[in-house]
Amino acid sequence: MEYRNDRKQEPVSALGFGCMRLSKRGRSIDLEKAEKEIMEAFRLGVNYYDTAYIYPGNEAALGEILERMGIRDQINIATKLPHYLVSSSAGIRKMFEEELKRLRTTWIDYYLMHFLTDVSQWEKLKRIGVREWIEEEKTAGRIRNIGFSFHGNTESFLKILNDYDWDFCMIQYNYLDEVAQAGRDGLQAAAEKGISVFIMEPLRGGKLTDLLPEQALRAIRNSSTGYTPAELAFRWLWDQPEITCVLSGMNSIEMIRENCRIASDAAVGTFPEEGKKLVAEVREAVIRSTRVGCTECGYCMPCPAHVDIPGNFRSYNRLYLEKKRSGYKDFFQAMVLADPPGFASQCVGCGKCEQHCPQHIRIRKELKKADRALRPLPFKVGFALARKIMLRKRAVSTEAEK
Repeated sequence: MEYRNDRKQEPVSALGFGCMRLSKRGRSIDLEKAEKEIMEAFRLGVNYYDTAYIYPGNEAALGEILERMGIRDQINIATKLPHYLVSSSAGIRKMFEEELKRLRTTWIDYYLMHFLTDVSQWEKLKRIGVREWIEEEKTAGRIRNIGFSFHGNTESFLKILNDYDWDFCMIQYNYLDEVAQAGRDGLQAAAEKGISVFIMEPLRGGKLTDLLPEQALRAIRNSSTGYTPAELAFRWLWDQPEITCVLSGMNSIEMIRENCRIASDAAVGTFPEEGKKLVAEVREAVIRSTRVGCTECGYCMPCPAHVDIPGNFRSYNRLYLEKKRSGYKDFFQAMVLADPPGFASQCVGCGKCEQHCPQHIRIRKELKKADRALRPLPFKVGFALARKIMLRKRAVSTEAEK
C-alpha cells in the first residue's frame, strides 16, 4: 500500500474504505460480511475508514467491528456532522456525542462538516457556534483533524476553503468531474494551502466501470495498458500529487484486493501517456452517451411518493450506455416487480429530492424524460399487464400459505 502524508505529516493510505456502501442483510448491515471486508482491507494496509451520521447503521457497525477486532488505535476514523439536522450549539454537541457512542471511541481522527453545497450553510454553522466548538474539541483531543465535504460549485468551494484554517477537505473528483463541482481548480487551491484532499466518487458511483458505453469499453480493451475500467480511473487520480487519499465504497473481498493491488504501485508520475489519451477517449464517449449524471448516492431518498429515483435514472442511462434491452430489463426487474413500485410517474413534484442532490440534477424534469423513454405506450401496457399477473400470483401464494 502506498501512503501519502496529510497536513500534519501523518501517513494515510492512498486508498480509503468508504463505508456508505457496506452490504446489508435485509435492512441492517451484514456485520459478518462487513467485518471480513474491513479486516481484509486493514490487512492489506488501508488505514482510513469513512462513514457518516446519516449512513444507516454504518457508524455503529464500524464501531462494533473495530472494538471487537481491537484495531481502533491502528486506523483513522472519519465521520461527519450533518449541518442540515442541527440548529444550535447544543444540537452539534448532542450529535457528536451520539457519533462517539455509535463508533465506540473517544476521538475522531477526521471530522467533516457534511455535504456543504453553498457558503450560506457554513455561515449558518458559524452563527450557531461551530468554530468555537471545533476549537474546544480539538484542544480536548476528541477531534484530531477538521474538514468539510463539498458538493457545490468551484466559487463556493474556494470561499469556504479560505474562510477557516481547515486540515482537510473531501471533494467529488474523477475524470468526468475534472471541471465540475470543486474541480481541478479547487483541488489545486487546497493543495497550495497545504490542506489534505480526500476524493469521493472516484468511479462516479460505478458509472466509470459498470455503465461505460460500448465504445469506451472497446477502447479500454484494445489499449496496451492492460487496465480495467476501475484501474484506469484510479490511476488517473493517484497520478496527481495534490491528492492524499481516494475513497472506494468496497463491498466484496475481490474488490478490496484488486483496489489495494492498484493502490500499492500507483504513485505520482507512473500514469503513462497512453493512459492519459485513453482517459480522454473514454471521457468523450461517456459524455456523448450519458443522459443523467446520477451517481446513485441515495441522498435524494427516501421519496415521499415512493419513487425509486436512482433506479429510474440507472435504467434510463442504460438505455443509451448499453444495449436498449439492458435498460428495459433493469427497469422491469427494479420497478415493475417491486412492491411498492417506484415509477417516475408517481412523482408529485414536491422537489425535496433536488434540495439534497449532490449533482444538482433537475430531478423532477429528468424523471419525466426517463419515464417517457422507459415506458413508451406499448411497454406501459405490457408492464402493467406483467405487474397485474405478478400481484395475482403473489396473492394466490400468500393465501396458500395461510
